[in-house]
Amino acid sequence: MALDDRHHQMFPVLDTAQVATARRFASGPPRTCDAGEVLFDVGDCDAPVWLVLEGAIEVVRRDGLGHEKPITTQGAGQFTGEVSQLAGRASLAAGRAAADGCTAVPIDAAHLRALVVGAAELGELVMRALILRRVGLIEGDASGSVLVGLSDDAHLTGLQGFLTRNGYPNTLVDAQSGEGREIVERFGLQADDLPLMICPDGRLLRRPGNAEAAACLGMTPELDPDAVHDVAIVGAGPAGLAAAVYAASEGLSVLVLDQRAIGGQAGASARIENYLGFPTGISGQALAGRAYSQALKFGAELAIPLEVARLDCGGGQTGNGTDTPDLHHLHLASGEVLRARTVVIASGARYRRPEIDNLAQFEGAGVSYWASPVEARLCKDEDVALVGGGNSAGQAVVFLAPRVRTLHLIVRGDGLEASMSRYLVDRIAALPNVELHRHTELVGLEGDSSGSLVGAVCRDRRSGRTRHCALRHVFLFIGADPNTGWLRDCVALDHAGFVTTGLDGTRPGDSTSLQTDRAGVFAIGDVRAGSVKRVAAAVGEGAAVVAQIHRYLAGPGDKPRDDDATAS
Repeated sequence: MALDDRHHQMFPVLDTAQVATARRFASGPPRTCDAGEVLFDVGDCDAPVWLVLEGAIEVVRRDGLGHEKPITTQGAGQFTGEVSQLAGRASLAAGRAAADGCTAVPIDAAHLRALVVGAAELGELVMRALILRRVGLIEGDASGSVLVGLSDDAHLTGLQGFLTRNGYPNTLVDAQSGEGREIVERFGLQADDLPLMICPDGRLLRRPGNAEAAACLGMTPELDPDAVHDVAIVGAGPAGLAAAVYAASEGLSVLVLDQRAIGGQAGASARIENYLGFPTGISGQALAGRAYSQALKFGAELAIPLEVARLDCGGGQTGNGTDTPDLHHLHLASGEVLRARTVVIASGARYRRPEIDNLAQFEGAGVSYWASPVEARLCKDEDVALVGGGNSAGQAVVFLAPRVRTLHLIVRGDGLEASMSRYLVDRIAALPNVELHRHTELVGLEGDSSGSLVGAVCRDRRSGRTRHCALRHVFLFIGADPNTGWLRDCVALDHAGFVTTGLDGTRPGDSTSLQTDRAGVFAIGDVRAGSVKRVAAAVGEGAAVVAQIHRYLAGPGDKPRDDDATAS
Protein backbone atom coordinates (compact mmCIF):
# COMPACT_ATOMS: atom_id res chain seq x y z
CA MET A 1 0.00 0.00 0.00
CA ALA A 2 1.42 3.40 -1.04
CA LEU A 3 1.92 6.10 1.57
CA ASP A 4 -0.69 8.27 -0.16
CA ASP A 5 -3.24 5.57 0.64
CA ARG A 6 -2.23 5.55 4.31
CA HIS A 7 -2.70 9.25 5.05
CA HIS A 8 -5.37 8.41 7.63
CA GLN A 9 -2.87 6.21 9.46
CA MET A 10 -0.07 8.78 9.23
CA PHE A 11 -2.24 11.59 10.59
CA PRO A 12 -5.09 10.03 12.59
CA VAL A 13 -7.67 12.09 14.47
CA LEU A 14 -8.19 10.93 18.05
CA ASP A 15 -11.70 10.74 19.39
CA THR A 16 -12.71 12.29 22.72
CA ALA A 17 -11.86 9.22 24.77
CA GLN A 18 -8.47 8.82 23.07
CA VAL A 19 -7.62 12.48 23.65
CA ALA A 20 -8.49 12.07 27.32
CA THR A 21 -6.21 9.01 27.53
CA ALA A 22 -3.36 10.79 25.75
CA ARG A 23 -3.64 13.81 28.07
CA ARG A 24 -2.92 11.54 31.05
CA PHE A 25 0.61 11.21 29.64
CA ALA A 26 1.21 14.94 29.16
CA SER A 27 4.56 16.19 30.42
CA GLY A 28 3.36 19.74 31.02
CA PRO A 29 0.37 22.08 30.99
CA PRO A 30 -1.39 23.19 27.79
CA ARG A 31 0.34 25.91 25.79
CA THR A 32 -1.53 28.53 23.79
CA CYS A 33 0.30 29.98 20.76
CA ASP A 34 -0.49 32.87 18.44
CA ALA A 35 -0.48 32.53 14.66
CA GLY A 36 3.00 31.73 13.32
CA GLU A 37 4.52 30.98 16.72
CA VAL A 38 7.05 28.13 16.46
CA LEU A 39 6.46 25.13 18.72
CA PHE A 40 9.41 23.12 17.40
CA ASP A 41 11.99 23.58 14.67
CA VAL A 42 14.19 21.36 12.51
CA GLY A 43 17.18 20.23 14.58
CA ASP A 44 15.58 20.81 17.98
CA CYS A 45 16.59 18.06 20.40
CA ASP A 46 14.08 16.77 22.95
CA ALA A 47 11.21 18.36 21.02
CA PRO A 48 8.02 16.85 22.47
CA VAL A 49 5.04 15.49 20.62
CA TRP A 50 2.27 18.12 20.73
CA LEU A 51 -1.33 16.99 21.12
CA VAL A 52 -3.59 19.66 19.59
CA LEU A 53 -6.61 20.61 21.68
CA GLU A 54 -7.78 23.69 19.76
CA GLY A 55 -6.74 25.40 16.55
CA ALA A 56 -4.07 23.82 14.35
CA ILE A 57 -0.32 23.33 13.87
CA GLU A 58 1.28 23.62 10.42
CA VAL A 59 4.04 21.02 10.02
CA VAL A 60 6.72 21.54 7.35
CA ARG A 61 9.88 19.79 6.21
CA ARG A 62 13.06 21.64 5.28
CA ASP A 63 16.41 20.66 3.81
CA GLY A 64 19.85 22.12 4.43
CA LEU A 65 19.45 24.63 1.59
CA GLY A 66 16.36 26.13 3.20
CA HIS A 67 13.88 24.59 0.77
CA GLU A 68 10.63 24.19 2.68
CA LYS A 69 7.53 22.20 1.85
CA PRO A 70 4.36 21.61 3.87
CA ILE A 71 3.75 18.15 5.31
CA THR A 72 0.31 18.62 6.84
CA THR A 73 -1.82 20.83 9.06
CA GLN A 74 -2.83 19.06 12.24
CA GLY A 75 -6.01 20.12 13.98
CA ALA A 76 -7.80 19.28 17.22
CA GLY A 77 -7.33 15.62 18.20
CA GLN A 78 -4.14 15.19 16.18
CA PHE A 79 -0.51 14.99 17.32
CA THR A 80 2.88 15.97 15.91
CA GLY A 81 6.13 14.01 15.82
CA GLU A 82 7.84 11.00 14.25
CA VAL A 83 10.23 8.29 15.44
CA SER A 84 12.88 10.81 16.59
CA GLN A 85 10.55 11.92 19.38
CA LEU A 86 10.64 8.46 20.98
CA ALA A 87 14.30 8.95 21.87
CA GLY A 88 14.52 12.72 22.23
CA ARG A 89 16.64 12.99 19.07
CA ALA A 90 16.72 16.09 16.88
CA SER A 91 13.47 16.90 15.12
CA LEU A 92 13.36 16.35 11.35
CA ALA A 93 10.40 18.70 10.87
CA ALA A 94 9.18 22.09 12.09
CA GLY A 95 5.80 23.09 13.49
CA ARG A 96 4.17 26.48 13.97
CA ALA A 97 0.73 27.65 15.02
CA ALA A 98 -1.69 28.09 12.12
CA ALA A 99 -3.59 31.30 11.27
CA ASP A 100 -6.06 30.98 14.17
CA GLY A 101 -3.37 29.95 16.67
CA CYS A 102 -3.48 26.77 18.69
CA THR A 103 -3.63 25.22 22.13
CA ALA A 104 -1.66 21.99 22.61
CA VAL A 105 -0.17 19.86 25.37
CA PRO A 106 3.39 18.49 25.27
CA ILE A 107 4.29 14.80 25.61
CA ASP A 108 8.05 14.38 26.00
CA ALA A 109 10.05 11.26 25.09
CA ALA A 110 9.69 9.48 28.43
CA HIS A 111 5.94 10.12 28.62
CA LEU A 112 5.52 9.19 24.95
CA ARG A 113 7.13 5.81 25.57
CA ALA A 114 4.89 5.36 28.60
CA LEU A 115 1.88 6.08 26.38
CA VAL A 116 2.74 3.61 23.62
CA VAL A 117 3.43 0.87 26.16
CA GLY A 118 0.76 1.64 28.74
CA ALA A 119 -2.20 2.39 26.46
CA ALA A 120 -2.16 -0.59 24.10
CA GLU A 121 -4.70 0.37 21.43
CA LEU A 122 -3.84 4.05 21.40
CA GLY A 123 -0.14 3.16 21.55
CA GLU A 124 -0.46 1.03 18.42
CA LEU A 125 -2.11 3.90 16.57
CA VAL A 126 0.58 6.36 17.68
CA MET A 127 3.51 4.03 16.85
CA ARG A 128 2.18 3.32 13.38
CA ALA A 129 1.80 7.04 12.71
CA LEU A 130 5.32 7.88 13.95
CA ILE A 131 6.90 5.17 11.79
CA LEU A 132 4.96 6.07 8.66
CA ARG A 133 5.87 9.72 9.06
CA ARG A 134 9.60 8.86 9.14
CA VAL A 135 9.12 6.78 5.99
CA GLY A 136 7.36 9.73 4.40
CA LEU A 137 10.28 12.03 5.24
CA ILE A 138 12.76 9.55 3.74
CA GLU A 139 10.78 9.16 0.53
CA GLY A 140 9.86 12.83 0.16
CA ASP A 141 11.96 15.76 -1.02
CA ALA A 142 13.00 18.96 0.75
CA SER A 143 13.89 17.23 3.98
CA GLY A 144 17.07 16.17 5.72
CA SER A 145 20.68 16.74 4.77
CA VAL A 146 21.95 17.82 1.37
CA LEU A 147 25.09 16.02 0.16
CA VAL A 148 27.15 17.71 -2.52
CA GLY A 149 29.93 15.80 -4.26
CA LEU A 150 31.10 13.72 -7.19
CA SER A 151 28.99 10.66 -7.89
CA ASP A 152 31.98 8.28 -8.01
CA ASP A 153 33.56 9.58 -4.78
CA ALA A 154 33.95 6.74 -2.26
CA HIS A 155 33.60 9.16 0.66
CA LEU A 156 30.28 10.43 -0.69
CA THR A 157 28.98 6.90 -1.27
CA GLY A 158 29.93 5.88 2.26
CA LEU A 159 28.34 8.96 3.81
CA GLN A 160 25.10 8.52 1.89
CA GLY A 161 25.03 4.83 2.82
CA PHE A 162 25.51 5.69 6.49
CA LEU A 163 22.60 8.14 6.52
CA THR A 164 20.32 5.88 4.48
CA ARG A 165 20.94 2.76 6.56
CA ASN A 166 20.20 4.70 9.74
CA GLY A 167 16.92 5.97 8.31
CA TYR A 168 17.87 9.64 7.90
CA PRO A 169 16.55 11.46 4.81
CA ASN A 170 19.14 12.95 2.51
CA THR A 171 19.35 14.52 -0.95
CA LEU A 172 22.30 14.01 -3.29
CA VAL A 173 23.45 16.90 -5.51
CA ASP A 174 26.14 16.24 -8.12
CA ALA A 175 28.84 18.88 -7.76
CA GLN A 176 29.16 18.98 -11.56
CA SER A 177 25.48 19.75 -12.15
CA GLY A 178 24.08 23.26 -12.45
CA GLU A 179 22.81 23.40 -8.86
CA GLY A 180 25.91 21.63 -7.59
CA ARG A 181 28.30 24.09 -9.27
CA GLU A 182 26.27 26.96 -7.85
CA ILE A 183 26.62 25.57 -4.31
CA VAL A 184 30.35 24.98 -4.77
CA GLU A 185 30.84 28.57 -5.97
CA ARG A 186 28.56 30.06 -3.30
CA PHE A 187 30.57 28.55 -0.46
CA GLY A 188 33.97 28.85 -2.16
CA LEU A 189 34.64 25.13 -1.97
CA GLN A 190 37.76 23.37 -3.19
CA ALA A 191 37.99 19.79 -4.43
CA ASP A 192 39.38 18.70 -1.04
CA ASP A 193 36.25 20.05 0.68
CA LEU A 194 33.98 17.55 -1.06
CA PRO A 195 31.76 15.88 -0.24
CA LEU A 196 29.94 18.71 1.51
CA MET A 197 27.14 17.93 3.93
CA ILE A 198 24.61 20.69 4.60
CA CYS A 199 22.72 19.72 7.75
CA PRO A 200 18.99 20.50 8.07
CA ASP A 201 19.80 23.43 10.36
CA GLY A 202 22.11 24.92 7.73
CA ARG A 203 25.47 23.96 9.21
CA LEU A 204 28.20 23.02 6.70
CA LEU A 205 30.45 19.99 7.12
CA ARG A 206 33.41 19.50 4.77
CA ARG A 207 34.32 15.83 4.16
CA PRO A 208 32.66 14.73 7.41
CA GLY A 209 33.12 11.31 8.93
CA ASN A 210 30.15 9.34 10.22
CA ALA A 211 30.58 10.56 13.79
CA GLU A 212 30.70 14.21 12.74
CA ALA A 213 27.63 13.78 10.52
CA ALA A 214 25.76 12.06 13.33
CA ALA A 215 26.58 14.84 15.78
CA CYS A 216 25.28 17.48 13.36
CA LEU A 217 22.01 15.55 13.00
CA GLY A 218 21.60 14.99 16.74
CA MET A 219 21.72 11.22 16.24
CA THR A 220 24.07 10.34 19.07
CA PRO A 221 22.90 10.82 22.66
CA GLU A 222 25.02 12.30 25.40
CA LEU A 223 25.99 9.39 27.65
CA ASP A 224 26.50 9.77 31.39
CA PRO A 225 29.86 8.19 32.34
CA ASP A 226 28.61 7.67 35.91
CA ALA A 227 25.49 5.78 34.84
CA VAL A 228 25.35 2.01 35.29
CA HIS A 229 23.25 0.04 32.82
CA ASP A 230 21.88 -3.40 33.50
CA VAL A 231 22.86 -4.48 29.99
CA ALA A 232 25.30 -3.02 27.48
CA ILE A 233 24.92 -4.57 24.03
CA VAL A 234 27.76 -4.12 21.56
CA GLY A 235 26.33 -4.41 18.05
CA ALA A 236 22.98 -3.32 16.60
CA GLY A 237 22.44 -6.19 14.18
CA PRO A 238 19.44 -8.55 14.43
CA ALA A 239 20.85 -10.30 17.50
CA GLY A 240 21.67 -7.10 19.37
CA LEU A 241 18.38 -5.42 18.51
CA ALA A 242 16.41 -8.50 19.59
CA ALA A 243 18.24 -8.56 22.92
CA ALA A 244 17.53 -4.85 23.35
CA VAL A 245 13.81 -5.28 22.68
CA TYR A 246 13.36 -8.19 25.08
CA ALA A 247 15.58 -6.78 27.84
CA ALA A 248 14.06 -3.30 27.73
CA SER A 249 10.51 -4.66 27.58
CA GLU A 250 11.22 -6.52 30.83
CA GLY A 251 12.36 -3.44 32.68
CA LEU A 252 16.14 -3.68 32.35
CA SER A 253 18.09 -0.53 31.54
CA VAL A 254 19.65 -1.18 28.14
CA LEU A 255 22.39 0.57 26.17
CA VAL A 256 23.14 -0.48 22.59
CA LEU A 257 26.32 0.68 20.89
CA ASP A 258 27.28 0.27 17.25
CA GLN A 259 30.07 1.77 15.20
CA ARG A 260 28.14 2.08 11.94
CA ALA A 261 24.41 1.50 11.57
CA ILE A 262 21.43 -0.49 12.72
CA GLY A 263 20.92 -3.90 11.14
CA GLY A 264 24.49 -5.15 10.83
CA GLN A 265 25.21 -7.13 7.67
CA ALA A 266 21.54 -8.13 7.45
CA GLY A 267 20.64 -4.45 7.23
CA ALA A 268 22.36 -4.28 3.84
CA SER A 269 20.30 -7.15 2.38
CA ALA A 270 18.02 -6.02 -0.41
CA ARG A 271 15.43 -8.66 0.41
CA ILE A 272 15.21 -11.43 3.03
CA GLU A 273 12.66 -13.98 1.85
CA ASN A 274 13.09 -16.86 4.29
CA TYR A 275 12.47 -14.96 7.54
CA LEU A 276 9.45 -16.29 9.36
CA GLY A 277 6.30 -14.21 8.98
CA PHE A 278 7.23 -12.33 5.80
CA PRO A 279 6.13 -14.55 2.90
CA THR A 280 6.77 -11.83 0.33
CA GLY A 281 10.12 -10.92 1.87
CA ILE A 282 11.38 -7.82 3.64
CA SER A 283 14.47 -5.71 3.10
CA GLY A 284 17.14 -5.82 5.77
CA GLN A 285 16.83 -2.08 6.29
CA ALA A 286 13.06 -2.30 6.83
CA LEU A 287 13.47 -5.16 9.30
CA ALA A 288 16.18 -3.30 11.19
CA GLY A 289 14.10 -0.10 11.20
CA ARG A 290 11.15 -1.89 12.77
CA ALA A 291 13.35 -3.47 15.42
CA TYR A 292 14.98 -0.11 16.14
CA SER A 293 11.60 1.56 16.66
CA GLN A 294 10.52 -1.32 18.87
CA ALA A 295 13.62 -1.00 21.05
CA LEU A 296 13.04 2.75 21.40
CA LYS A 297 9.42 2.11 22.33
CA PHE A 298 10.49 0.07 25.36
CA GLY A 299 13.11 2.60 26.45
CA ALA A 300 16.39 1.15 25.19
CA GLU A 301 19.13 3.73 24.59
CA LEU A 302 20.74 3.32 21.16
CA ALA A 303 24.04 5.12 20.62
CA ILE A 304 25.13 5.13 16.98
CA PRO A 305 27.79 5.60 15.70
CA LEU A 306 30.00 4.96 18.73
CA GLU A 307 32.94 2.59 18.51
CA VAL A 308 33.84 0.34 21.44
CA ALA A 309 37.63 0.14 21.47
CA ARG A 310 37.93 -2.53 24.15
CA LEU A 311 36.20 -4.39 26.94
CA ASP A 312 38.04 -4.18 30.23
CA CYS A 313 37.47 -7.42 32.07
CA GLY A 314 39.74 -6.55 34.94
CA GLY A 315 37.46 -3.98 36.53
CA GLY A 316 38.29 -0.29 36.31
CA GLN A 317 37.36 3.17 37.37
CA THR A 318 34.50 5.50 36.71
CA GLY A 319 34.94 8.93 35.23
CA ASN A 320 35.35 10.34 38.75
CA GLY A 321 38.04 7.82 39.73
CA THR A 322 35.87 5.50 41.85
CA ASP A 323 36.88 1.82 41.66
CA THR A 324 34.11 -0.51 40.50
CA PRO A 325 35.63 -4.00 40.17
CA ASP A 326 32.19 -5.67 40.14
CA LEU A 327 31.14 -3.91 36.92
CA HIS A 328 32.17 -4.32 33.31
CA HIS A 329 33.83 -1.35 31.64
CA LEU A 330 33.53 -0.48 27.96
CA HIS A 331 36.20 1.88 26.65
CA LEU A 332 35.07 3.91 23.65
CA ALA A 333 37.37 5.08 20.86
CA SER A 334 36.52 8.64 21.97
CA GLY A 335 38.12 7.96 25.36
CA GLU A 336 34.89 7.67 27.35
CA VAL A 337 34.34 4.74 29.70
CA LEU A 338 30.87 3.25 30.19
CA ARG A 339 29.77 0.80 32.88
CA ALA A 340 27.32 -2.08 32.89
CA ARG A 341 26.37 -5.01 35.09
CA THR A 342 26.30 -7.32 32.08
CA VAL A 343 27.67 -7.14 28.55
CA VAL A 344 26.27 -8.82 25.46
CA ILE A 345 28.75 -9.30 22.62
CA ALA A 346 26.74 -8.99 19.40
CA SER A 347 29.42 -7.38 17.25
CA GLY A 348 28.89 -9.77 14.36
CA ALA A 349 31.51 -10.17 11.68
CA ARG A 350 33.63 -8.09 9.34
CA TYR A 351 33.45 -8.58 5.61
CA ARG A 352 36.19 -10.93 4.41
CA ARG A 353 38.64 -9.43 1.92
CA PRO A 354 40.42 -11.42 -0.81
CA GLU A 355 44.23 -11.17 -0.96
CA ILE A 356 44.54 -8.61 -3.73
CA ASP A 357 47.34 -6.07 -3.36
CA ASN A 358 45.47 -2.96 -4.47
CA LEU A 359 42.03 -3.89 -3.05
CA ALA A 360 41.96 -1.04 -0.51
CA GLN A 361 42.44 1.50 -3.30
CA PHE A 362 39.05 0.65 -4.78
CA GLU A 363 36.95 0.01 -1.65
CA GLY A 364 33.95 2.31 -1.91
CA ALA A 365 35.15 3.41 -5.37
CA GLY A 366 34.13 0.40 -7.41
CA VAL A 367 34.45 -2.38 -4.83
CA SER A 368 31.54 -2.90 -2.42
CA TYR A 369 30.72 -5.47 0.28
CA TRP A 370 26.96 -4.92 0.12
CA ALA A 371 24.37 -4.07 -2.52
CA SER A 372 22.03 -1.29 -1.44
CA PRO A 373 20.06 1.17 -3.59
CA VAL A 374 23.04 3.54 -3.30
CA GLU A 375 25.35 1.06 -5.07
CA ALA A 376 22.64 0.00 -7.51
CA ARG A 377 22.28 3.61 -8.66
CA LEU A 378 26.01 3.85 -9.37
CA CYS A 379 26.14 0.73 -11.57
CA LYS A 380 22.85 1.11 -13.43
CA ASP A 381 22.99 -0.36 -16.97
CA GLU A 382 26.65 -1.35 -16.60
CA ASP A 383 28.56 -4.65 -16.45
CA VAL A 384 29.36 -5.78 -12.90
CA ALA A 385 30.97 -8.75 -11.18
CA LEU A 386 29.80 -10.36 -7.96
CA VAL A 387 31.99 -12.83 -6.08
CA GLY A 388 30.38 -15.34 -3.73
CA GLY A 389 28.03 -18.30 -3.57
CA GLY A 390 26.15 -17.97 -0.28
CA ASN A 391 22.66 -16.70 0.45
CA SER A 392 23.81 -13.10 0.89
CA ALA A 393 25.42 -13.26 -2.54
CA GLY A 394 22.26 -14.77 -4.01
CA GLN A 395 20.07 -12.03 -2.58
CA ALA A 396 22.43 -9.40 -3.99
CA VAL A 397 22.37 -11.02 -7.43
CA VAL A 398 18.57 -11.04 -7.52
CA PHE A 399 18.51 -7.38 -6.46
CA LEU A 400 21.21 -6.13 -8.84
CA ALA A 401 20.55 -8.13 -12.01
CA PRO A 402 17.43 -6.20 -13.13
CA ARG A 403 19.36 -2.94 -12.76
CA VAL A 404 22.59 -3.80 -14.63
CA ARG A 405 23.47 -4.86 -18.17
CA THR A 406 25.43 -8.03 -17.36
CA LEU A 407 26.24 -9.57 -13.99
CA HIS A 408 29.23 -11.93 -13.84
CA LEU A 409 28.72 -14.28 -10.88
CA ILE A 410 32.07 -15.71 -9.79
CA VAL A 411 32.24 -18.81 -7.57
CA ARG A 412 35.16 -21.01 -6.57
CA GLY A 413 33.17 -24.23 -6.52
CA ASP A 414 31.25 -26.35 -9.00
CA GLY A 415 28.05 -24.31 -8.68
CA LEU A 416 25.60 -22.73 -6.27
CA GLU A 417 23.61 -25.69 -5.01
CA ALA A 418 25.95 -26.64 -2.17
CA SER A 419 25.97 -23.21 -0.51
CA MET A 420 22.80 -21.37 -1.53
CA SER A 421 19.10 -21.86 -0.78
CA ARG A 422 17.18 -23.57 -3.55
CA TYR A 423 14.77 -20.70 -4.15
CA LEU A 424 17.69 -18.36 -4.86
CA VAL A 425 19.42 -20.86 -7.14
CA ASP A 426 16.24 -21.22 -9.20
CA ARG A 427 15.67 -17.49 -9.35
CA ILE A 428 19.22 -16.78 -10.51
CA ALA A 429 18.95 -19.47 -13.18
CA ALA A 430 15.96 -17.60 -14.63
CA LEU A 431 17.82 -14.28 -14.91
CA PRO A 432 18.91 -13.81 -18.53
CA ASN A 433 21.76 -11.38 -17.87
CA VAL A 434 23.59 -13.40 -15.18
CA GLU A 435 26.69 -15.31 -16.35
CA LEU A 436 27.89 -17.94 -13.87
CA HIS A 437 31.66 -18.53 -13.79
CA ARG A 438 32.39 -21.79 -11.95
CA HIS A 439 35.78 -22.80 -10.52
CA THR A 440 36.87 -19.16 -10.79
CA GLU A 441 38.46 -16.69 -8.41
CA LEU A 442 39.16 -12.96 -8.47
CA VAL A 443 42.92 -12.33 -8.50
CA GLY A 444 43.38 -8.73 -9.61
CA LEU A 445 41.85 -5.28 -10.02
CA GLU A 446 42.80 -2.63 -12.55
CA GLY A 447 42.42 1.14 -12.36
CA ASP A 448 42.89 4.14 -14.61
CA SER A 449 45.01 7.24 -14.09
CA SER A 450 42.32 8.81 -11.91
CA GLY A 451 42.24 5.80 -9.59
CA SER A 452 38.84 4.52 -10.74
CA LEU A 453 38.22 0.83 -11.19
CA VAL A 454 38.12 -0.16 -14.87
CA GLY A 455 38.59 -3.92 -14.85
CA ALA A 456 39.04 -7.18 -12.97
CA VAL A 457 41.22 -10.23 -13.56
CA CYS A 458 39.82 -13.69 -12.86
CA ARG A 459 41.59 -17.06 -12.88
CA ASP A 460 40.23 -20.51 -13.68
CA ARG A 461 41.22 -22.64 -10.70
CA ARG A 462 41.52 -25.79 -12.81
CA SER A 463 43.51 -24.59 -15.81
CA GLY A 464 45.21 -21.57 -14.30
CA ARG A 465 44.20 -19.40 -17.25
CA THR A 466 43.37 -15.76 -16.47
CA ARG A 467 40.67 -13.60 -18.02
CA HIS A 468 40.28 -9.84 -18.06
CA CYS A 469 36.82 -8.26 -17.72
CA ALA A 470 36.21 -4.57 -18.38
CA LEU A 471 33.92 -3.30 -15.62
CA ARG A 472 33.69 -0.56 -13.04
CA HIS A 473 31.93 -2.34 -10.17
CA VAL A 474 32.80 -5.47 -8.17
CA PHE A 475 30.71 -6.80 -5.29
CA LEU A 476 32.40 -9.10 -2.77
CA PHE A 477 30.29 -11.58 -0.80
CA ILE A 478 32.91 -14.13 0.25
CA GLY A 479 32.02 -14.54 3.90
CA ALA A 480 33.05 -12.74 7.04
CA ASP A 481 35.50 -12.94 9.91
CA PRO A 482 34.45 -12.42 13.55
CA ASN A 483 34.57 -8.84 14.79
CA THR A 484 36.36 -9.62 18.06
CA GLY A 485 39.50 -7.50 17.96
CA TRP A 486 38.04 -5.16 20.59
CA LEU A 487 37.84 -7.97 23.16
CA ARG A 488 41.64 -8.04 23.63
CA ASP A 489 41.94 -11.53 25.17
CA CYS A 490 39.14 -10.68 27.61
CA VAL A 491 37.05 -13.76 26.78
CA ALA A 492 37.87 -17.13 25.26
CA LEU A 493 37.86 -17.41 21.46
CA ASP A 494 38.07 -20.46 19.22
CA HIS A 495 40.80 -21.03 16.61
CA ALA A 496 38.93 -18.90 14.06
CA GLY A 497 38.42 -15.98 16.46
CA PHE A 498 34.73 -16.58 17.30
CA VAL A 499 33.59 -16.19 20.93
CA THR A 500 33.10 -19.50 22.71
CA THR A 501 30.15 -19.92 25.08
CA GLY A 502 28.71 -22.60 27.33
CA LEU A 503 32.01 -23.07 29.16
CA ASP A 504 31.27 -20.87 32.16
CA GLY A 505 30.36 -23.68 34.52
CA THR A 506 27.24 -21.98 35.83
CA ARG A 507 25.03 -24.81 34.60
CA PRO A 508 27.00 -28.08 34.54
CA GLY A 509 26.29 -30.18 31.51
CA ASP A 510 24.38 -27.42 29.75
CA SER A 511 26.09 -26.51 26.48
CA THR A 512 23.33 -24.13 25.47
CA SER A 513 24.46 -21.31 27.75
CA LEU A 514 25.26 -18.09 25.93
CA GLN A 515 27.60 -16.91 28.68
CA THR A 516 31.30 -16.73 27.92
CA ASP A 517 34.04 -17.88 30.29
CA ARG A 518 33.75 -14.43 31.87
CA ALA A 519 30.83 -14.12 34.31
CA GLY A 520 28.26 -11.58 33.17
CA VAL A 521 29.57 -11.41 29.61
CA PHE A 522 27.46 -13.13 26.95
CA ALA A 523 27.80 -13.65 23.19
CA ILE A 524 25.05 -13.98 20.59
CA GLY A 525 24.62 -14.02 16.84
CA ASP A 526 27.28 -14.40 14.15
CA VAL A 527 30.15 -13.54 16.51
CA ARG A 528 29.43 -16.61 18.66
CA ALA A 529 31.22 -19.87 17.89
CA GLY A 530 28.80 -22.52 16.66
CA SER A 531 25.95 -20.10 15.91
CA VAL A 532 23.74 -20.63 12.87
CA LYS A 533 24.44 -17.75 10.50
CA ARG A 534 20.81 -16.84 9.84
CA VAL A 535 18.76 -13.78 10.81
CA ALA A 536 16.13 -15.88 12.57
CA ALA A 537 18.77 -17.69 14.63
CA ALA A 538 20.36 -14.39 15.64
CA VAL A 539 16.99 -13.00 16.75
CA GLY A 540 16.32 -16.18 18.71
CA GLU A 541 19.63 -15.91 20.56
CA GLY A 542 18.91 -12.25 21.28
CA ALA A 543 15.68 -13.25 22.99
CA ALA A 544 17.18 -16.26 24.78
CA VAL A 545 20.10 -14.36 26.28
CA VAL A 546 17.76 -12.13 28.30
CA ALA A 547 16.61 -15.05 30.46
CA GLN A 548 20.25 -15.85 31.21
CA ILE A 549 20.96 -12.22 32.05
CA HIS A 550 18.09 -12.26 34.56
CA ARG A 551 19.53 -15.42 36.08
CA TYR A 552 22.96 -13.81 36.41
CA LEU A 553 21.60 -10.57 37.90
CA ALA A 554 19.46 -12.49 40.38
CA GLY A 555 22.60 -14.07 41.85
CA PRO A 556 23.09 -17.58 43.26
CA GLY A 557 21.07 -16.88 46.38
CA ASP A 558 17.94 -15.64 44.59
CA LYS A 559 15.31 -17.52 42.70
CA PRO A 560 15.96 -17.09 38.96
CA ARG A 561 13.28 -15.93 36.61
CA ASP A 562 11.18 -18.48 34.81
CA ASP A 563 12.68 -19.08 31.35
CA ASP A 564 9.19 -18.67 29.93
CA ALA A 565 9.28 -14.99 30.85
CA THR A 566 10.81 -14.11 27.49
CA ALA A 567 8.79 -16.55 25.43
CA SER A 568 5.95 -14.22 24.46
